[in-house]
Amino acid sequence: RILKENDIMRVADIWLDTNIRAHNFISQQYWNDNFETVKKALLNAEVYVYECNSSGYVNGFIGLNDYYIEGIFVCNSFQSKGIGKELINFAKSIKSRLSLSVYQKNIKAIEFYKREGFNIKCENIDKATGEKEYLMVWNM
Repeated sequence: RILKENDIMRVADIWLDTNIRAHNFISQQYWNDNFETVKKALLNAEVYVYECNSSGYVNGFIGLNDYYIEGIFVCNSFQSKGIGKELINFAKSIKSRLSLSVYQKNIKAIEFYKREGFNIKCENIDKATGEKEYLMVWNM
C-alpha cells in the first residue's frame, strides 16, 4: 500500500537501520546525518510499504522516483523472507522499466538485483560518499 503519514517514523527507522547494516563501509554518522532529511522527503516521495498482515505494522518499503528505485528496505528481522522480491515485483507491475544504483561493495544486493532480472549498465562514483556504484536496469 502507499505510505501514510503515520508510517513515517517506522519507515525512517527501517531506512536508517538497514543502511547502517548493509553499508558498513560507510560511516554510520553519514546515515545519522541524513536521517531527518530523508524523514521529511518521504512524505513527498512515491513510497509503497509492505505489511506482513493487516495489522498496519510496516516491515519494508520501496521508494520510487518515476522509473528509478531510490531504495528497497526491509526490517532486519524480516530479511530473506521474500519481502524484497515482492516489493520489486510490485514495482515491475506498475512500471515498464526500472533502474537503480547500488554500491559495488554491497555484494548481497547486487546478487539480489541480478536474480530479479537487473543488469549492470555502467559504473559511477556516488558523490556523497565517494563509493563506487553500479547503475542497474530492468526492462519489461
